[in-house]
Amino acid sequence: MVEAQTWTTRRMSNPRLLDTTTNDSVVNIPTTPTADERSNNGAHHFFFFGSSQYSVSISPNILTALIIASWYFSNIGVLLLNKYLLSFYGYRYPIFLTMLHMLSCAAYSYGAINFLELVPLQHIHSKKQFLKIFALSVIFCFSVVCGNTSLRYLPVSFNQAIGATTPFFTAIFAFLITCKKESGEVYLALMPVVFGIVVASNSEPLFHLFGFLVCVGSTAGRALKSVVQGILLSSESEKLNSMNLLLYMAPMAALILLPFTLYIEGNVAAVTLEKARGDRFIVFLLVGNATVAYLVNLTNFLVTKHTSALTLQVLGNAKAAVAAVVSVLIFRNPVTRSKDDEVADECCMALSHVFRTPATDFESIKAESSLDDNISETRTNNIS
Repeated sequence: MVEAQTWTTRRMSNPRLLDTTTNDSVVNIPTTPTADERSNNGAHHFFFFGSSQYSVSISPNILTALIIASWYFSNIGVLLLNKYLLSFYGYRYPIFLTMLHMLSCAAYSYGAINFLELVPLQHIHSKKQFLKIFALSVIFCFSVVCGNTSLRYLPVSFNQAIGATTPFFTAIFAFLITCKKESGEVYLALMPVVFGIVVASNSEPLFHLFGFLVCVGSTAGRALKSVVQGILLSSESEKLNSMNLLLYMAPMAALILLPFTLYIEGNVAAVTLEKARGDRFIVFLLVGNATVAYLVNLTNFLVTKHTSALTLQVLGNAKAAVAAVVSVLIFRNPVTRSKDDEVADECCMALSHVFRTPATDFESIKAESSLDDNISETRTNNIS
């Protein structure tokens, strides 16, 4: 005989209904935050080591300003240090100096990604992707070595003026390689920059033909790298952010530069050690120089992250003008009135080019990069 189901038997068959002592769940609705709490959520807190009872709240605007200031100091600092080492201190080994920069960037990038975890680690997934990064490393080596070599023969102010022509070379290479045409206004905005360099070359008191040629080669190399990078790493699976791209490009670049520095500059490592025994200051200069070279790339990445790629280009033009003024004040290289006007015109025209260029074009090269140059580097960086 089967017992007919009643409410009691159905209740006993459901374990969730056995416990009759539970209370109804209470939904905890948080209170509306006050204005002070909302402002504190938007601020960045920094705690000193050893104790968490002391904290400093920095607003996003102040943090961005500090990052931009650090970017300026690192960019100008590496230029001045390179100039001092190569021209005034007598350390005439630009290729070896560039190789030290690459080794420094590789070591610091590894620590920043794997230990500080500033960005997620990205891996190379194929031999094809590896060869593409290697090709970029070759172009990058050419650009940086030429840039460092030019500082041995040219003043920083003139070096930066030539660097303002990077958009011109970028437009040329983009047309030759990708057949991409810019608007007529963009080309018109670029022409005064080129003519300004021609006039400035005639009036530059410290003009050196070889230094001028290698500086133009460095500028063209930066432009070529930007265009080639957009082509080679165009697929979503192969794109790398600037920190990871630097992590892989830096050691490749160091290996590429090693045979050249041994063949052209000789046993420079032994010479450096001998100099260090007699003057410990050179150790400080080389370590500091290599560290600042990496900070150029790190702050370049942070500026792009906290602002935009377009803002980075505008700041880069202003940085070139500041670097030129600071170098004249420190190294006392002679300048003429016409050159002052020409450099100012070049910076203004380059700035005009920035505002005439669509923002989407800048976002397409936002990586990176500079050490893009962005290995990420900026158009006027000689990372090294």
